[in-house]
Amino acid sequence: MNITLKQLKILEAVVEHNSYTDAAKALFMTQPAVSMQIKQMELQIDLPLFERDGKQVTLTEAGSELLHYARNIRQQLDEAELMLEELKGLKRGKLHLTMASTANYFAPQLIAAFHHDYPGAQVTLDVTNRSGLLASLDNNTTDMVIMGKPPKGHNVTAIRFMDNPLVVIAAPTHPLAKQKKVIPLRDLADEPFIVRERASGTRMAAEKFFAVHEMQLKTGMEMNRSEAIKQAVMAELGLGIVSLHTIEMELALKRVVVLKIEDFPIMRQWHIVYRKGKRFAAIPEAFKNYVLEHAEALINIVPLEINHKDTP
Repeated sequence: MNITLKQLKILEAVVEHNSYTDAAKALFMTQPAVSMQIKQMELQIDLPLFERDGKQVTLTEAGSELLHYARNIRQQLDEAELMLEELKGLKRGKLHLTMASTANYFAPQLIAAFHHDYPGAQVTLDVTNRSGLLASLDNNTTDMVIMGKPPKGHNVTAIRFMDNPLVVIAAPTHPLAKQKKVIPLRDLADEPFIVRERASGTRMAAEKFFAVHEMQLKTGMEMNRSEAIKQAVMAELGLGIVSLHTIEMELALKRVVVLKIEDFPIMRQWHIVYRKGKRFAAIPEAFKNYVLEHAEALINIVPLEINHKDTP
């Protein structure tokens, strides 16, 4: 095939903007020029890349496959560019991080500390849900992902760097919040929980935990953000299961309490995840090593006992 890098860039732009016209504007080209380049690629492979419905375009199977390779090629070229810059002695580089929304409660501390030691680093940060994390890994559109439970069957490398305790929280006025002794897990059988969406790692861990103890998690409401769960718990709509990293401020202000529940916390871990065999440029490699070495010392977790003692 004689497909050029320019044509692959055009393919990516059409997919991103879902329009020949908008892709042309983004690339400072004319719409006929974009159409011609797509047509030339289709002639090269003897397969259509898009199905057209008016102004809307949808990738065919061949288009999806070619897009996958286009993204890989672009990522490798970006890595090669950074590597060559480093060989020239340039003390700068780019880092593209994608992380779970829960990790956003502590990741800025890591990034700030890292940036202090590597001021030339240009950091791009995407915060998304589990589906978005997996898509960024599959499409090779990020250097690395910070997430809880690593995926299976996605050809990735995962390295644990910090514990992630999941705890049960309640409003201070909840009847269970007034108990000083450890609460039997069975006492939660009829309590409604505010939970994350089904694809969430926190939701899956909680459901698995209750299933192991031959119980069913009673779902009251479903939220797609930890912040929404905390607000619902404070409004006395039910209990919540969240990462201890997400409630530092609410504990300090006594807006929620951590319940002492039998067999809790559910101990999970945070991981750095990236495509297997990925070759990092100097800045991403430095960040990975920095997190593995310093994360647990930089991120402070409020001891569970403190909250229980301060419970009104």
